[in-house]
Amino acid sequence: MNTTAFSIIVVVIAVALMAAAHSVNADYLYFASYTILQFMVLATAWNILGGYCGYVNFGSAAFFALGAYSTVFMYKAFPLPVPFLILIGGVVAGIVGLGMGYLTLRLRGSFFAIATLALAVVLQTLVVNWDFVGGSRGAYIIRPENIDIAGFEINYIEYLFGLMMALGAIALIGARTIERSRLGFGFATIRDDEMAAEACGVPTLRLKLIATTISGALMGMAGAPFPYYIGYLQPSSAFGLEYALNSIAMPMIGGTTSWAGPLVGALLLGTAQQYVTVTMSSALNLLIVGLMLIGFVILAPNGLIGVVRDRLLSWKRP
Repeated sequence: MNTTAFSIIVVVIAVALMAAAHSVNADYLYFASYTILQFMVLATAWNILGGYCGYVNFGSAAFFALGAYSTVFMYKAFPLPVPFLILIGGVVAGIVGLGMGYLTLRLRGSFFAIATLALAVVLQTLVVNWDFVGGSRGAYIIRPENIDIAGFEINYIEYLFGLMMALGAIALIGARTIERSRLGFGFATIRDDEMAAEACGVPTLRLKLIATTISGALMGMAGAPFPYYIGYLQPSSAFGLEYALNSIAMPMIGGTTSWAGPLVGALLLGTAQQYVTVTMSSALNLLIVGLMLIGFVILAPNGLIGVVRDRLLSWKRP
């Protein structure tokens, strides 16, 4: 299937899901679906660097928070519509991703992972001491109850849900396009054997910088609407552990070598977390992540997509 056909299918499915959600018109459905879509975008963004290139990034929360605090800054300095804030969050996080890549991508393995974790700690320290964006006290973002779009008045949380649905569609289309392009093949050579790729003339550093920039930008775009979604943003919520863990666990559960892996992992793990939040407690969410991650690492180390792929190959063999 070519990219154009895939893009049309994704857009049609996204519009159908939005229409179905609008017909139900339940606020909790929008809140829960927004969270799952947000994690899907984060997982897809993480997978561009961690899955395609094989560089594990523990700093997902930092890029997510960059997008969120870019919105807080603009809200106080020069208020703009949320779509523009998403673009600004993506630009800011993408620039930081490029800078982080330039400084750290000569490191490999656990050294690179520790460097990305250090980035999150440094950025959180800066935000805590920056009073303009709320500092350690946090900042309130007052969102309207409704918004008028082309003469139609819709609930604001439905509006945010629609924006995140559009962002999720863009992330999936972008990830699949990268995977099947020369850029994706270059990423795969880095993941399989970086030294051999360098010996063959593959510009590994340039490719890794592209990966960190795209990955960081998508994470920042996912975080930009978050202050309007939550209403009150503080460092502990923006730099929450769940963003780093979910962005890693979801691709590993679904499969890190395919664009569909983060989607499958986000739907499975995100739905389980929302169910546990409603029936028991949100405090168990990280426990669910840990248990599912351990189970899939043992039973399906290549993720669900890898299991399906292996089964299909075994059926095709004579």
